[in-house]
Amino acid sequence: MNALSFIPLLLALILSPLLFGVINRTKALFAGRRGQPLLQTYYDLWKLLRKGAVYSRTTTWIFRAGPMVGLAAAWVAATLVPLGNFPALIAFPADFLLFAGLLGLMRFFTVVAALDTGSSFEGMGASREVFFSALTEPALFVVLATLARQTGQLSLSTMFEPVSGADWLHGGPVLALVIIALMIVLLAENARIPVDDPNTHLELTMIHEVMVLDHSGPDFAFILYAAALKLWMLGALVLSMVLPSSGGNPWLSLALVSGGMFGLAVVIGVIESVMARLRLLVVPQLLIGAGAVATVALILTLR
Repeated sequence: MNALSFIPLLLALILSPLLFGVINRTKALFAGRRGQPLLQTYYDLWKLLRKGAVYSRTTTWIFRAGPMVGLAAAWVAATLVPLGNFPALIAFPADFLLFAGLLGLMRFFTVVAALDTGSSFEGMGASREVFFSALTEPALFVVLATLARQTGQLSLSTMFEPVSGADWLHGGPVLALVIIALMIVLLAENARIPVDDPNTHLELTMIHEVMVLDHSGPDFAFILYAAALKLWMLGALVLSMVLPSSGGNPWLSLALVSGGMFGLAVVIGVIESVMARLRLLVVPQLLIGAGAVATVALILTLR
């Protein structure tokens, strides 16, 4: 561990809320509107942290612990994610299992906090979240297993090193399939279109947003910030395979990935602007398709 290992974590903690601003401004541009300020998420977080939280008499300590545990899990997961040529703050063999487990822990406490309210409305969203996650997590694990097989490494910091032209010549089809599968996982894990619509308030289609309706004040700020961190972390993994290698220059690699992160936010905004949310019955087909694509990539590495 050295001082430079703190850079990926610091950038994630500072810049991750800005991704939501870029996505919203992109969507506003497509709609012909001015849109929110780029820093709107920071304003929202500050406003929520200054407010008080309201708790129902029917809830227990589980409801209060959910946002805090989710944010803590996101912070720990962020220490495992590299950025460009900068290794993660914490790296060890098979750390990708801990990373996936922490994402699952975030989801678990969000779900149980929603169930703790006793609301059938939030229970409906929790049920959908668990069902879709049961299809998304296998795709993520197969993607990680494919990269472990392809690179011969078991740590995220070495599995997701920036790829070079030689890597694409040697394993181009595998990398392309992994990127497709991981991009679908990113959209699903972050409740983005076409899996979920973060702006909807139609009760028949809400998934993630319905689970956090009863959270307020600092609790909702923790949830919003944890969501921004998750988007940043998964985006960093995608970009490590998309962006070209910087030839070993860590600072150039850092600039490429940082700029690419906001380019990815623009891509997400474009996706949400040009297509509608899929019907609930079609979403499982998309997630199973991501798992199938990842499985094909794994098979190609076993040849």
